[in-house]
Amino acid sequence: MTFQDCRIKVIPKARRAGVTQNADGSLTVKLNTAPEKGKANRELIDLLAEWFDVAKSDLEIVRGLTSRNKLVRIHRP
Repeated sequence: MTFQDCRIKVIPKARRAGVTQNADGSLTVKLNTAPEKGKANRELIDLLAEWFDVAKSDLEIVRGLTSRNKLVRIHRP
């Protein structure tokens, strides 16, 4: 199994949810939900699973659970 780490900047309470890739390879993810009780992190995992075409269980927030800047690990079989 291989893995890849990805730097993510999260923007909560955005008008439209979506993922954009920056020039440096990091991602900016706009979320509809507010950062309350893990709701934003769950929406983040949902959007990234769709973006990378992997199962939600293959994504792990390694760093930044309560921060807007996160490090997400993608496990690939």
